[in-house]
Amino acid sequence: MNIKIRNERKEDFRKVEEVAREAFWNLYFPGCNEHLVIHNMRKHIDFIPELSFVIEVDGKIVGSIFYTHSKVISEDGNEYNTITFGPVSILPSMHRKGLGRKLITYSIEIAKKLGYTAILTLGYPYHYEPYGFVGAKKYNISMEDGNYYKGLLALPLYEGALDDISGYVEFADIFDPSEDDVEEFDKTFCPKKKQFQASQKEYEISCSMIDED
Repeated sequence: MNIKIRNERKEDFRKVEEVAREAFWNLYFPGCNEHLVIHNMRKHIDFIPELSFVIEVDGKIVGSIFYTHSKVISEDGNEYNTITFGPVSILPSMHRKGLGRKLITYSIEIAKKLGYTAILTLGYPYHYEPYGFVGAKKYNISMEDGNYYKGLLALPLYEGALDDISGYVEFADIFDPSEDDVEEFDKTFCPKKKQFQASQKEYEISCSMIDED
């Protein structure tokens, strides 16, 4: 298995969106919107193209990762720049081969080399703790509603990067496209059946869990 990670190119765009659609379909809710998020993200002011990567196996794209600018806003209005990754996609047929781990690890190392301060993301803690992520509550970083959720995770990219910082995180306004826009974009892809599955309930519960540690 020949594995290669490289920056996304224009000619990859449609294939990357197709892979993301396969990866997320019915995972968090019936259908998905990540393929449209990626499509729109490339034109967004907060998009970081130097941190957009695809992973190939034997010359075929099987996954991708994308980063956007984010920031922590303190109580007195000061802003601290951070970055955020997602969506992270791996074709379901290529799961359990370590490809997602390779892609995330590689992108983190490049982010460090480029001088970024910290990564803030949303996800299951057990997915991201192996990379060094911890609950953002450790650094007094909350969501805008003031709550410290278990799924809000932080990774300083150098020692002390998040010291003396507190506030709420503001992500790029790209992750919640309208249902109408998703439906229209979805018409350009092969039809797929929307349905309920257990992972959707797990995700719903996870999103509301408060970090009380």
